[in-house]
Amino acid sequence: MTDTVVHLTDQEREANLELDQLKQLVGLVPYDESSDVFPVTGWDSIHFVVGNATQTAHFYQSAFGMELIGYSGPETGNRDHKAFVLKSGSIRFVIKGGVDPDSPLHDHVRRHGDGVVDISLEVPDLNRCIEHARGIGATVLQEPEDLTDEHGTVRVAAIATYGETRHTLVQRKGADGKSTYSGPYLPGYVKRTSHYVKRDGEPKRLFQALDHIVGNVELGKMDEWVEFYNKVMGFVNMAEFIGDDIATDYSALMSKVVANGNHRVKFPLNEPAVGKRKSQIDEYLEFYRGPGAQHLALATNDIISTVDHMRAHGIEFLATPDSYYEDPKLRERIGQVRAPIEELQKRGILVDRDEDGYLLQIFTKPVQDRPTVFFELIERHGSLGFGKGNFKALFEAIEREQEQRGNL
Repeated sequence: MTDTVVHLTDQEREANLELDQLKQLVGLVPYDESSDVFPVTGWDSIHFVVGNATQTAHFYQSAFGMELIGYSGPETGNRDHKAFVLKSGSIRFVIKGGVDPDSPLHDHVRRHGDGVVDISLEVPDLNRCIEHARGIGATVLQEPEDLTDEHGTVRVAAIATYGETRHTLVQRKGADGKSTYSGPYLPGYVKRTSHYVKRDGEPKRLFQALDHIVGNVELGKMDEWVEFYNKVMGFVNMAEFIGDDIATDYSALMSKVVANGNHRVKFPLNEPAVGKRKSQIDEYLEFYRGPGAQHLALATNDIISTVDHMRAHGIEFLATPDSYYEDPKLRERIGQVRAPIEELQKRGILVDRDEDGYLLQIFTKPVQDRPTVFFELIERHGSLGFGKGNFKALFEAIEREQEQRGNL
């Protein structure tokens, strides 16, 4: 008998998230894992390589409300770099910065700036995944190996994806379904808590789960990477956006979305399209020096509170003109949502509705010096989409920023 029940991951249980809450937050669906050629349980961790990990880790704690839970560095025997493990709900960020002047992490930052180098995924059967990926022709960057310390064992391997991005595959459970590791993150990391103290009245966390990560690839490469995720990792096609849906008067792009079986992991993949001026994808590819992760969507169950807190801590969001909210067609299309439109307008939060429900979303400005990586906050109410009705308003907002930077 096949198992099509959706189960919580260990990270979700540790965050005290509930299944119904996760279904709303990120649109989980049941599926039969036994028939999946490359079963993926969900996100394990997102690795950022940055110029100054100590300061960046503080930034994600103070501005994003994340909690420091683990550390690796010279004090733990890691002479190459520092790495801080941060957590919010079921999301885990690993922030790495070179310590040794000859660390290859410095070369990565020189070329790409601060960015995502590794989108790690938890899998129930690592050997099965690697064997399938290799058979299809994927590049295996790290052969399967066991990492062990006094807290137990974790099995890891890695495959290449677009640009210099990689997917480290992490197996944290044995054949009996029980966890094989009880440490703070991985062998080589020690438990670490922060001296940063949240202000009185600050919520425990600002977001609960990771909804999706958008990858930008070169012109003509989108379908190639969609096929990679289809054939190598068994992902399904979830959505496609082309033509007028995803264009403005000046620039255009094309996008397709792939997802793993339970839809916990979703990857929109963008490529530039011909337009009158340079698109946001062109700008990203130019400043990142190639393909990479463009933005991460963080799922929250209270986007208004989250935006208020993040803005109070200095996070800047893209501005939305009042005309967006005053458009009678928009008001007719979105109908009744949980917050008055005036409250959304005050904060610049976008709203979209489809046949399944609606969603609220907002986008930060880039969070590092280069106009590359940024974040989305998303609050879903039944909708399984990505805000198709907001694409034009979003892209026009990005173009206004590009024009200020002299890059349009």
